Amino acid sequence: MVGLGRMGANMTARLLAAGHRLVVQDGNPDAMRTSAAKGAIASDSLEVLVSKLEAPRVVWVMVPAGEPTESVVDELWARMQPGDIVVDGGNSNYKDSMRRAAKLKERRISFVDVGTSGGVWGLTEGYSLMVGGEKEPVERLRPVLESLAPAPDRGWGHVGPAGAGHFLKMIHNGIEYGMMQAYAEGFEILKRKSEFAFDLHRVAEIWRHGSVVRSWLLELIARALEKDPELEGIRGFVADSGEGRWTVAEAIDLDVPAPVITASLMMRFVSRREESYGAKLLAALRSEFGGHAVKRSD
Repeated sequence: MVGLGRMGANMTARLLAAGHRLVVQDGNPDAMRTSAAKGAIASDSLEVLVSKLEAPRVVWVMVPAGEPTESVVDELWARMQPGDIVVDGGNSNYKDSMRRAAKLKERRISFVDVGTSGGVWGLTEGYSLMVGGEKEPVERLRPVLESLAPAPDRGWGHVGPAGAGHFLKMIHNGIEYGMMQAYAEGFEILKRKSEFAFDLHRVAEIWRHGSVVRSWLLELIARALEKDPELEGIRGFVADSGEGRWTVAEAIDLDVPAPVITASLMMRFVSRREESYGAKLLAALRSEFGGHAVKRSD
């Protein structure tokens, strides 16, 4: 395991609990000490990590997409041997995964891309794993995948060649964007209907059971509203890690209409602006053509 972070540390803990032998490496010494206390073998570099693994080796990479993943895979390309396996469990772009698989194959090193969903809850609930790669290395990984999944026969699957796992995770996250946005809009409408004074936490709890909109996301909404009903401690800035953008781009390339996912991505951009020039221009236009009132800045 390379790059523990929070999810990586939880995955490590789940694998250790299942009896797997792990060597870990991370730039954060505290993360390595925590994993070592649970039974992992810590290493202070990729070179040391590879040297401590018995051939044929399996190295699971959990670092941010883009240059961090690229540099780690490049170093593993130089240090690993034919028959070894590199696994990317992060949120890489599927095109990068296809390219990396081809590069590693030149040295007869297998590449497996694993789209991983479950967040910090994966430690206790298990992870949804979308696996891309050739059949033989995926089969070799089966004990690890079965340990990480909610159950050996549930929540994971080999979905296609290299790149397929990250493509599926990309679409999964695009759908997630749309679902989250729909919940957010619905609850804001409820909150604005002041004459009914809805208890939004209670609404979420009602919908969690028997409703056609029940989901794990709704359970998380209920938890958040129970802790802070007015969400006073949270700023409405919504980040994105890339998959929504890639999903929209892919929909355009494939001529597939995806208005809900596209709009949900746009709304994340809106959330990051303290004051939108575009919104001010819209207000000014309404004033110009219809004489509508405009709110002036102090």
